Amino acid sequence: MSWGTELWDQFDNLEKHTQWGIDILEKYIKFVKERTEIELSYAKQLRNLSKKYQPKKNSKEEEEYKYTSCKAFISTLNEMNDYAGQHEVISENMASQIIVDLARYVQELKQERKSNFHDGRKAQQHIETCWKQLESSKRRFERDCKEADRAQQYFEKMDADINVTKADVEKARQQAQIRHQMAEDSKADYSSILQKFNHEQHEYYHTHIPNIFQKIQEMEERRIVRMGESMKTYAEVDRQVIPIIGKCLDGIVKAAESIDQKNDSQLVIEAYKSGFEPPGDIEFEDYTQPMKRTVSDNSLSNSRGEGKPDLKFGGKSKGKLWPFIKKNKGATPEDFSNLPPEQRRKKLQQKVDELNKEIQKEMDQRDAITKMKDVYLKNPQMGDPASLDHKLAEVSQNIEKLRLETQKFEAWLAEVEGRLPARNEQARRQSGLYDSQNPPTVNNCAQDRESSPDGSYTEEQSQESEVKVLATDFDDEFDDEEPLPAIGTCKALYTFEGQNEGTISVVEGETLYVIEEDKGDGWTRIRRNEDEEGYVPTSYVEVCLDKNAKGAKTYI
Repeated sequence: MSWGTELWDQFDNLEKHTQWGIDILEKYIKFVKERTEIELSYAKQLRNLSKKYQPKKNSKEEEEYKYTSCKAFISTLNEMNDYAGQHEVISENMASQIIVDLARYVQELKQERKSNFHDGRKAQQHIETCWKQLESSKRRFERDCKEADRAQQYFEKMDADINVTKADVEKARQQAQIRHQMAEDSKADYSSILQKFNHEQHEYYHTHIPNIFQKIQEMEERRIVRMGESMKTYAEVDRQVIPIIGKCLDGIVKAAESIDQKNDSQLVIEAYKSGFEPPGDIEFEDYTQPMKRTVSDNSLSNSRGEGKPDLKFGGKSKGKLWPFIKKNKGATPEDFSNLPPEQRRKKLQQKVDELNKEIQKEMDQRDAITKMKDVYLKNPQMGDPASLDHKLAEVSQNIEKLRLETQKFEAWLAEVEGRLPARNEQARRQSGLYDSQNPPTVNNCAQDRESSPDGSYTEEQSQESEVKVLATDFDDEFDDEEPLPAIGTCKALYTFEGQNEGTISVVEGETLYVIEEDKGDGWTRIRRNEDEEGYVPTSYVEVCLDKNAKGAKTYI
């Protein structure tokens, strides 16, 4: 089966067919290219989807992801991110192994096809030229033969005419001989050209065209094979990522199997446990007896008989129990005294841990500066040791501030855990609980509410202010607050990585809004936008307060 023998007269059709084959190959390349674009778009959408549902850093949402079900969801998002990566791999491999390779091959194929059909047209032109030569010699031979025949007839006519002179007859005879010789020459020339043409034609149809068409056939078959191999590669690229995609799916299944409902239930207890005991029974108050009205031991309100006014919590009915008092919205006290005992203990412990990490970070920085100073002392050409004194003093000052802060929170923590006696009146005023002096000291709510033998609760009723603290300071940590107004701007002098809860990361040279200035603890509260705010070390920023703001300048 050869195109050279079977399709010897189909030059134009073969030219159209091979061009169609190249068009099909280019169409396949375009198909694969669009597939790679789809894979990239899909991967991008998956990554954006995974990023969209990731919890924001240093936010309440991040705290909620401590539950096993939420951790499994995070694992699913991470696996989907890896899953998207495999679709990017598909796109890259198809582009490098199919598109680039086939595009280069198409260019080579076009050049080869052009060369083969150029040779074919050249052979066609040659045989057409030989055919024209043959036709020309044939017509010349025919013309000479006719001229010779007419010359012979004219000679015979002149020879038979008795009135014609002998000279005219001789002249006609010579003319007939010349024409006859010309016809013989044309015959020989025609015979030679015909023999040559037959040879060329035989070579054309049995050698040249078969060889050219055979090359074209081989070229077309290579194209077909190459396209088939590309299709195999297309499937293989997909198959190569199947194991990794399977691992991603297995990771999702494993994350789902790691969900522990009992553990999540325990975490809910740890998150919201107040540490109080349930209130006991309320004693019956008999108004039928002609006696002075008394208040039950369990009641939180004071006795009217003692001449003190009724206490109303949050402006509602009196006698409400502490855990159910309506929370008073406002700033959270520094010692978290607005929280129930157990939650307060956790918050204080968390704050102590954060401060210890900050201290360790500053100490590491101090050690690094000290080592650098020693190097400068030993090698003055590397730098001036005195240039590090300011930074070293600043770091030491920060460490001292952090230690004092840590001691303050450790004292509060020890008080909650019962390791130390209650704080004195001055310490309580510093914590922000009271605006004026209170004669007796007031412990946290868990210490104020003492359990009686029958399981009921009694309140120390010696002070009205004590109950007011209970009524107004209770507020849970999820209370929504109105955004604080901006009171100025600040510029970051150094880069700060806010890795702890409540802090915010800043980049050197960045300008932000100040919403709360340093109150002596070494921290300034700033805001970047509506969703990002937190504390940064005051020494890390240059603050410029707006004197005309007075809290009325809102953040935009």
